[in-house]
Amino acid sequence: MSTIGVVLLILGALVLLLASVGLFVLQDALSRQHAATKAGSLGIVGIVVGTALIGGDWSWGWRALLIVLIVWLTLPVASHVLARAALRERPDRIPPVRDVKSDLSTED
Repeated sequence: MSTIGVVLLILGALVLLLASVGLFVLQDALSRQHAATKAGSLGIVGIVVGTALIGGDWSWGWRALLIVLIVWLTLPVASHVLARAALRERPDRIPPVRDVKSDLSTED
């Protein structure tokens, strides 16, 4: 179990590293918050579950489950709040909505 735990710790750290690179590489606020929250939640879960497997005790498992639930409940809310704030600050950055009917029509 400790080998799987170490692998999960390393994978979680690599995912968090990739998410942090995305914060610097991506150009707009919405893309940055997407990278931070989606990859961040996966990386944190990998680290927490890996730590619980290395700990080997049931108390670690319950703590890990509680941490994972908190992360999965709070990060989407934080992402939504950040996206709304970014769009309110710069409403001109909202991508235009395409007309689906014109895309599906066969008239030339």
